[in-house]
Amino acid sequence: MSSQVKEDCLGWAARDSSGFLSPYKFPRRAVGDDDVLLTITHCGVCYADVLWSRNKFGDAMYPMVPGHEIAGVVKEVGSNVHRFKVGQHVGVGTYVNSCKECDNCIADREVHCEKGAISTFNSVDVDGTVTKGGYASYYVVHERYCFRIPDGYPLASAAPLLCAGITVYSPMMRHKMNQPGKSLGVIGLGGLGHLAVKFGKAFGLNVIVFSTSMSKKEEALNLLGADKFVVSSDEQQMKALANSLDFIIDTASGDHPFDPYMALLKTAGTLVLVGAPSEVKLSPISLIRGMKSISGSGSGGLKEEQEMLDFCAAHKIYPEIELISIQYINEALERLVKRDVKYRFVIDIEKSLK
Repeated sequence: MSSQVKEDCLGWAARDSSGFLSPYKFPRRAVGDDDVLLTITHCGVCYADVLWSRNKFGDAMYPMVPGHEIAGVVKEVGSNVHRFKVGQHVGVGTYVNSCKECDNCIADREVHCEKGAISTFNSVDVDGTVTKGGYASYYVVHERYCFRIPDGYPLASAAPLLCAGITVYSPMMRHKMNQPGKSLGVIGLGGLGHLAVKFGKAFGLNVIVFSTSMSKKEEALNLLGADKFVVSSDEQQMKALANSLDFIIDTASGDHPFDPYMALLKTAGTLVLVGAPSEVKLSPISLIRGMKSISGSGSGGLKEEQEMLDFCAAHKIYPEIELISIQYINEALERLVKRDVKYRFVIDIEKSLK
């Protein structure tokens, strides 16, 4: 065991289901032989931070420090750690532990650990403590669940990749959406959707964005590089695209119909759901005719998450972010609920958390 961590960790926490965050001091565990302690410089703001801090799933443990898109700099490593060194840029994503021995952990699908992956915040860790997230000054994590952020890649840009990025990258790779010349539909243009567009273009796909709002057309085409923009409520536009798409990534969390989108898929096409509407309703015929599939996905394995970070650095893929101070976090969460962000809030922990 390496030296004990003497300093208190400073963070911002919710105390109840109002989800209102305010300053909070707490201890992290001591750095173990296999652990990395990183000083947090940036943390992305995910809709999960709203849901859990406001106890929307009924399992909140307060005080709760949210945040699972963490980027920072290694400050200390345990005696068994050889993958990382002090001063290196690293990240932590949506989970920080798993059993390491089940079929899923062995197959690089740790997020689907059969005994339950331990979330970065609001989860009971193996030592019995409740995990507290990245709206804080530092984090202690087992080296297996720590990622190397490539040299020169901005830490503020890296943070959103650790949830939003991997959530779309993982199913795109699994369903072979990286074949140049194929066609991809992206439903919704928020934190997840805008990264699906960027990955799609980097893979050489023909990318079509579907949105309920015309207000996003210019940015979809000119900022993000989509090939076409369609207002999903326009039946004529939708009908013109029947049987034309190889894949669809559905990032929308609001309730919406599925049959109109299934009709856009080619034979054997796949729609992958990464958003979380309250229900999925569709006619069985939408699947049966044309051998079509609907699949779900959330986050990804550790190996592919590192591959994604390296891919983004190599192809100069950067999320579109709005950098904020920790003092602005309550307003930012309200704006996130209202979908008033382009396209991901990132907290500048290093400069604002005092």
